Amino acid sequence: MYADANVGVPGVELSALTDWMDTQGLEYGPLTEVRAIGGGTQNIMLRFTRGAREFVLRRGPLHPRATTNDNLRREMRLLAALSDTAVPHARLIAACLDESVLGESVFYLMEPLDGFNAAVELPALHATNEGVRYRMGLAVVDALATLSTVDYEAAGLADFGRPEGFLERQVPRWLHELDSYARLDNYPGHGLPVEFVSEWLTRNRPSSGPIGIMHGDYHLANVMFAPDGPQVAAIVDWEMCTIGDPMLDLGWLLATWPESDERSDVLGSTLAGAGGLPPAQELVRRYGERTGFDVSAADWYTVLACFKLGIILEGTHARSCAGFAPADVGQRLHTSATTLFARACNLINRNQS
Repeated sequence: MYADANVGVPGVELSALTDWMDTQGLEYGPLTEVRAIGGGTQNIMLRFTRGAREFVLRRGPLHPRATTNDNLRREMRLLAALSDTAVPHARLIAACLDESVLGESVFYLMEPLDGFNAAVELPALHATNEGVRYRMGLAVVDALATLSTVDYEAAGLADFGRPEGFLERQVPRWLHELDSYARLDNYPGHGLPVEFVSEWLTRNRPSSGPIGIMHGDYHLANVMFAPDGPQVAAIVDWEMCTIGDPMLDLGWLLATWPESDERSDVLGSTLAGAGGLPPAQELVRRYGERTGFDVSAADWYTVLACFKLGIILEGTHARSCAGFAPADVGQRLHTSATTLFARACNLINRNQS
């Protein structure tokens, strides 16, 4: 479609975007081939062409949370910092920190990606070749290892997070978050074995871990793959990024990875359902080899990831009970939270036996 600068699309007034791009010298002429694309979150994403160049725009949702703009600003800064690294990511073109340009949301423009999201689709090559899928699994952990070992201070991110006491803060922080759900109308409670898991995490917390860039939500749905092979084209959705203990990213990947007797992951991806992915223990070994980190506490980080992600997903269930999210989505994510806590308990019991 050709964009009508007087109409725009929900969340993006195209005439305002055009005027702002003019001030940045980002091509000239009308915006063409404007189309919405999926971003894995409620954030709004558009792909369009101007002049001889293609762009992807990312901004917050129509009804943003109080932290949405701050999270997007962090994404912009992180993507800019990664520009000179080997981490696969969408290249930042320009960032707009002015909330008044597009309906009270900051936004940024990035290069389009030549890739696909294996959580929702598999091209014929990847769907029919188990060897390719196996190497996709290795590529996911290799991309994470590359991110985990970036010199964050050299990248200009020395003040991007609070790594001191990172692990100590996790359990109290997320217990407080879970407690806050009780204020939502009609929420019946979670029924999750929170006390059992949180006490084990506190008793067995590693004394220290590595410090580095954390993606914060690293799983199969937040990785794009190359269309012609197993390579990772880009890590996407950086809104939870920080400086902390990157081993928690490994734990997050393991927490959402298919178990040895399953052909689906906790979050339900097409790639996991197709089978052929490497087992979790191979991911741990490979991550340790690629990073040089001590991975002997990988189970602890996986339990922490199950605990944290389970509480995050339960938040959507709580909001759905109060009418702030679709009821079917809330129930589905409550089921996922229950599964995550069951995984945590299984790992704890295995470590205690």
